[in-house]
Amino acid sequence: MKILFLCTGNSCRSQMAEGWARELKGDTIEPFSAGIETHGLNPHAVEVMREVGVDISGHRSLHIDEFNLEELDYIITVCDHAHESCPLVPPGCRVIHQGFDDPPRLAAELKNEQAILDCYRRVRDQIKQYIETLPESLPVKGAI
Repeated sequence: MKILFLCTGNSCRSQMAEGWARELKGDTIEPFSAGIETHGLNPHAVEVMREVGVDISGHRSLHIDEFNLEELDYIITVCDHAHESCPLVPPGCRVIHQGFDDPPRLAAELKNEQAILDCYRRVRDQIKQYIETLPESLPVKGAI
């Protein structure tokens, strides 16, 4: 099953989702991540994923146009902006929305590095909990 995790800039949430899916569900899911835009890989996301033994440091920020959407089974949007901006997809692909808070936005006013990282850790752990439910929690393709 091929799943693309989509967010605005492919720098944080979608990267963490791809990393978790590779780590936890690599035997049943072929995960990818992309953005509506490309913002580069967020170093805080890399750091908090490394803390739990998942290395996403080799990932790069990809644009959705770099993918052949006809080859995907699902696109899971992990932020509202990506969900609202998701392009039309071919009939064989299903779009699912599972939004998560934006760690850079949560941490924007914080000065303490540990407090900043705690924002990323919270979202990292929420994404992990969601990935653990896949693919069973996905609606059956073709069902309404």
